[in-house]
Amino acid sequence: MKPSFCAKISCAIALLAFVATASAENFLVYFGTYTNALSRGIYVSRLDADTGKLSAPELAAETPNPCFINLSPDEKFLYAANSVKTFNGENVGAVSAFAIDKTFGKLKLLNQKSSGGGGPCHVSVDATAKVLLVANYGSGSVKAIPLNKDGALGDGGNFFQFHGSGANTNRQSSPHAHLMTANPSNRFALACDLGTDKVMIYKLADGILTPNDPPFATVPPGSGARHLAFSRDGKFVHVINEMGCTITTFAWDSENGKLNLVETVSALPPDVAVQNSFTAAEILVSPNGKFVYATVRGHDSVSVFAADAQSGKLTFVQNIFAGGKVPRGLGIDPTGRWLITANQKSDNVAEFAIDTATGKLSPTGQELKIGAPVDVKFVKHD
Repeated sequence: MKPSFCAKISCAIALLAFVATASAENFLVYFGTYTNALSRGIYVSRLDADTGKLSAPELAAETPNPCFINLSPDEKFLYAANSVKTFNGENVGAVSAFAIDKTFGKLKLLNQKSSGGGGPCHVSVDATAKVLLVANYGSGSVKAIPLNKDGALGDGGNFFQFHGSGANTNRQSSPHAHLMTANPSNRFALACDLGTDKVMIYKLADGILTPNDPPFATVPPGSGARHLAFSRDGKFVHVINEMGCTITTFAWDSENGKLNLVETVSALPPDVAVQNSFTAAEILVSPNGKFVYATVRGHDSVSVFAADAQSGKLTFVQNIFAGGKVPRGLGIDPTGRWLITANQKSDNVAEFAIDTATGKLSPTGQELKIGAPVDVKFVKHD
């Protein structure tokens, strides 16, 4: 018996409702990697945020050593720091711009440019999508590359070479820029220099950087400022220090671009001392702003902290195995329910469920095999 017209309409409506519900909670998950025998570039999976289910990873774009990736504010474009030794015959790294196919997850290369220095390790886009901010670890420099309206990398831009050294003679004989990002108001840009224990501060206007006054803040000597994350209200900055395995929190003066020290705490559990084999890596604030998550390599763990909204101070909540070796980066989906670690040396990413009330993590048992994963970013799936 053939279904009636009304039955067909009912089925169609039910299908559309299902698709709308599913797509409302679906995300593309992109993974930056170091390319090797197991990796050819940037990979993509799909996350059902209702269940936490991840699809098998697929190659989204073939590109060399896209060790860190980031997105435009409208999520139409993805940018990668290509940590290569030479580009166009120069001893510099590269950055790549891609257009995102939100239906299938594939990335279309728009263009590539020099990063302006050696060993690019971080990229970010300002809130107006006028400029890509690049940190070059190897040469200890940062560059602001103009962005065209079509998402491609433009010509020109600012360049700043850092100078100096730090207390750790093995790791800090020269500057090592490790991150650059705009503040929430988009009036300033901050850059972490692992080599000099400084967080550099620049004014940002129309995609142009100029040194601020004060020009920087410092973290404890020899600790190695690596990455930072602003609190959701923009009042505090949490800096993770690589060698010290610590988190330094500053109060952020958004009018003058000044960082005022609040405290420095260990990124490890209270009963664990820092060892030479331990190096802190990534730091993120939960979407609800209540918790801070940090990875520590060597100890191969993720630490969870509760963030006080008034003081910015952190209180230790939990430390949990990262699900693999050398957890370099991590990502939290926009709903705040799922956290994914990128475990570089075990060639896998692992997923955790987040208790949004306590911040605590629970392994879901899901992992994806990806060669040398480094970074994790989420994009709304059409």
